Amino acid sequence: MWRASLALMLTLASGGGRSLELRGVIEPAPGMVLVTLRGADSPYYAETHTDGRGRFRFRNLAPGAYSVVAYIEGAGELRQTVVVSARLADSRGRVEVVLAAPASPTTAVKSLEERSKVSLRQLAVPPRAIEEYRKAEKRLNRHDVEGARRHLLRAVGIAPQFVAAWNHLGTIAYQSGDYELAEKYFRTALEHEPGAYTPTVNLGGTLLSLKRFKEALPYNEYAAAERPDDVLAQSQLGQNYYFLGDFERARRHLEEAKRLDPSHFSHPQLVLADIHQRRGDRARAIAELEDFLARHPDSRNSEAARRWLDEIRTR
Repeated sequence: MWRASLALMLTLASGGGRSLELRGVIEPAPGMVLVTLRGADSPYYAETHTDGRGRFRFRNLAPGAYSVVAYIEGAGELRQTVVVSARLADSRGRVEVVLAAPASPTTAVKSLEERSKVSLRQLAVPPRAIEEYRKAEKRLNRHDVEGARRHLLRAVGIAPQFVAAWNHLGTIAYQSGDYELAEKYFRTALEHEPGAYTPTVNLGGTLLSLKRFKEALPYNEYAAAERPDDVLAQSQLGQNYYFLGDFERARRHLEEAKRLDPSHFSHPQLVLADIHQRRGDRARAIAELEDFLARHPDSRNSEAARRWLDEIRTR
């Protein structure tokens, strides 16, 4: 029962509920830096700056998983999943998190190089198209997904080579459950820039959701090799190997994903639990499910995971 439903569980988003607030602090305090917040399981975008003590907050958030991204000069990029849910919030509906600033100079150099490449590509995109892209982000901040889509379509109409806009369209389509349309947009992005990382890893995930596992494998292998510290790439490659029946390779990549970001929205614990159960290791399967439930208590997957956990315990 649980193995048959695992693919479905991995595609489900977090449940609805009251608006919540995310309060965070980056330690050690990096000074004033831009922090962006993107919906991991539904289309959303917001940005703010930290204060002088590294603190930031986002209000009026729907329950769910979000990706927090901050670029810290001299330290690199901070990217982490944050789960905003009623059971993790205080009585005022506030979820508080402490994020550790990266300290690797190598990461900082890599991020600077990547930013330079992005900037050079953007030089060929007309300002009108970039303005439409920014308007789309503002629409997502107001939960206006259709409005965001219209602005992005205008952006690629003005500048067909605008890879970021094609990728954004693909992400919205994916999060809306239209995997075929998402595939089309990600492939269009790659037609304009073969090998572009973000649409490549996103296409790999989309093909997994379409259950085209063999076709997905080269994209997910490329992504994990290109950026081994990308949690999404590691998790998707682990899932890809899992659905192809290579459980040992799956386990290695999923454990790496969990090490990098244990609350990641791809829920590596669920696949790891099934791998351990298949191998007869009840204790480790139970541990993975307990870890998942502690980190995602209000996910739509949580009730199914609780029943799965009870089933394992009573055997």
